[in-house]
Amino acid sequence: MKRVFILKGLDCPNCSAKIEKEVGALPGVESSVVNLMQQTLTVQSEKSADATLAEQVETIVHSHEPDVEVSEKTEPAVTKVYLLKGLDCPNCSAKIEKEVGELGGVASSTVNLMNQTLTVQAGTSVAASLLDTVTTIVHSHEPDVEVSEKQLEATAPVKKDEKAAVYNDEDKKRTIRLAVGAVVYAIGMALTVFAKLPTLAELAFLIVAYVILGWDVVWQAVKNITRGQVFDEHFLMSVSTIGAFAIGEYPEAVAVMLFYQVGEFFQSLAVKRSRKSISDLMDICPDSATVKRNGVLQVVSPESVAVGEIIVVKPGEKIPLDGIVVDGESMLDTKALTGESVPRSIRKGDEALSGCINQSGLLTLKVTKSFGESTVSKITDLVENASARKAPTENFITTFARYYTPVVVGMAAVLAIIPPLVLGGGWSEWLRRGFVFLIVSCPCALVISIPLTFFGGIGAASKRGVLVKGSNYLEALNKVSVVVFDKTGTLTKGVFEVANIIPAAGYQKEQVLEYAAQAESYSNHPIAKSILATYGKPIDQKQFSGFEEISGHGISVMVQGKKVLAGNSKLMESEKIAYAACDAAGTKCYVAADGSYVGCILIADEVKPDSKCAIAELKKIGVEKTVMLTGDDERIGKSVADELGLDAYYAQLLPDQKVEKLEMLDKQKRQGSKLAFVGDGINDAPVLARADVGIAMGGLGSDAAIEAADVVLMTDEPSKLVEAIDVAKATKRIVMQNIVIALGIKSVFLVLGALGMAGMWEAVFGDVGVTIIAVLNAMRILKK
Repeated sequence: MKRVFILKGLDCPNCSAKIEKEVGALPGVESSVVNLMQQTLTVQSEKSADATLAEQVETIVHSHEPDVEVSEKTEPAVTKVYLLKGLDCPNCSAKIEKEVGELGGVASSTVNLMNQTLTVQAGTSVAASLLDTVTTIVHSHEPDVEVSEKQLEATAPVKKDEKAAVYNDEDKKRTIRLAVGAVVYAIGMALTVFAKLPTLAELAFLIVAYVILGWDVVWQAVKNITRGQVFDEHFLMSVSTIGAFAIGEYPEAVAVMLFYQVGEFFQSLAVKRSRKSISDLMDICPDSATVKRNGVLQVVSPESVAVGEIIVVKPGEKIPLDGIVVDGESMLDTKALTGESVPRSIRKGDEALSGCINQSGLLTLKVTKSFGESTVSKITDLVENASARKAPTENFITTFARYYTPVVVGMAAVLAIIPPLVLGGGWSEWLRRGFVFLIVSCPCALVISIPLTFFGGIGAASKRGVLVKGSNYLEALNKVSVVVFDKTGTLTKGVFEVANIIPAAGYQKEQVLEYAAQAESYSNHPIAKSILATYGKPIDQKQFSGFEEISGHGISVMVQGKKVLAGNSKLMESEKIAYAACDAAGTKCYVAADGSYVGCILIADEVKPDSKCAIAELKKIGVEKTVMLTGDDERIGKSVADELGLDAYYAQLLPDQKVEKLEMLDKQKRQGSKLAFVGDGINDAPVLARADVGIAMGGLGSDAAIEAADVVLMTDEPSKLVEAIDVAKATKRIVMQNIVIALGIKSVFLVLGALGMAGMWEAVFGDVGVTIIAVLNAMRILKK
């Protein structure tokens, strides 16, 4: 790896030579060159030396030139995305990701099994020539995978016929090979049993069957060994089956390879089925858009449509871009975005989101967002890239397999060699036990089924309108013990409505409302809008004068010579107006005219219908504490908290105070558990970011929600959180089942194999059988 250090102030040739020599002598450093004119030190080193190299260079430089400033010249990072067409092995994906990540100059490496992509962050000079190296690494594990570089510019949506099918041509070829190998094997066994063929004839049939079935596995093992990659499943299968041939267990050797290949085939189909379930769910990107240009309708790619253009969506078509309805009304199927089965009505002036299906009327829309910024584009990208963020359990299994395989190979070798040396014979029997041990020990069941389960869990959540940005967040939802809610827009509808009008003596409700509407007619505040909506009459502002908005108090305006005031209790008190304080829960707007109190308008924010049920269900599934944070006054906060059955609430909070309260609650939570915050994702970004799991409520069409949160609930229903945790728990449950099944069964067969009580057939079940069971169990999450 090449690294360049800037030595600002270096001007001594003698010291330069010493620095160059001493740095060059450091462990792991291949070359060291000081350029005195440019005041730089260029070091070529092994990646293992990178961690402490900067400190060592600084120490050496300062030992000769204490006043020289040492800093590393950073190379701009470049993102490269490589398409790995045909990749469907979670185990190989993890190996590719690790080996590419260890390359010199590579900052990060992430394989996305769903997208079949490898995303690499690397320095400019390294990134330019990375394709060949990546191709070599990929082909060392998956020779048939096609590697190409993906251009990061916007591309047209993937057509349906371009999507990978669950069963493709490669699978057909593989099926034919397995079938032919199985038939040759069966013929050989039948002729041996019924025709009593001599051993050489039997061996000929079995060798042909073995070559058909296992040549690729053995060849891959040989190639891996030449690269120093010894301990993997190809090595285990090759050694154990060839060893079985060597000790005369010919049928068993072929059977092991046959069932191993069958297990690999099932694994491939399972991954593709999981991938397809998610890609079908996210198949909401329309292939085209009908745009009106110069009075003529043209069918074009959605990417080519600009903001402000007019598009037409016919009944049955998907809406290609976000926009405002300028003509027409219809019912929209939003299931792909929200998981809701009930269509939504839409009419002129409403916002229409891309990805919804127009069910009935013809709609004309004015585009408000480009394709790259549209809802459909953001959601599709979010779901597709979710598998890039791996859960702790996934990372643990990958690391576990890395150390587990060499250990069991060593144990198998000890089992095959030490007893016959000690006992003075019996090599054939102990070798057989060693080979059985090798076959059983293969960690395929774990390294395949665990990522597959998380993969499926993200898809299952998406079907319910819950977008989880990574399997790490899916796993974190299992541990949530405290759920903190924002109030407005999360537990309540966030729509202010006039709940009551309380006139003072001598005034009518209509008079109170008219005065308030006149004062609020200049304001865009939600409370002002609710008063104006209730008043419902046109207001002539020409007769008004002296409008003044008093910060934190309210509004003052002159109406035909009368001074009209509308605001909170602070406004009444500052103007020395005697008023009757209202004790009801809600936002109060006190109104006065010509120094006299006119009355009070009570404005309330209605609680969502399923909020109370959601709180109750959260407690049923194990959430220990539910808390509400709100900027509203104490009385409103208490009223909502009591109505919903919350454990605690904190009112009259500013945004920074919400963060403080969240940190306090975080310290109080049970050790090892997680805290989740549920907000609207717009004004709660700081709190969403601070929580262990940030959950955006009502993320439909909200850019801030999609960007800020770890989990996005695509509808305004708090009950979606219960469903999200339900899917997370089901996913974790299946993961733990697979770990117990795999390790439990394998442990039993390892002991039986070591004691000579299990042969090759039992070993086949201990490996391939357990893998198939684990994969089928993992697939259950897709039905969740």
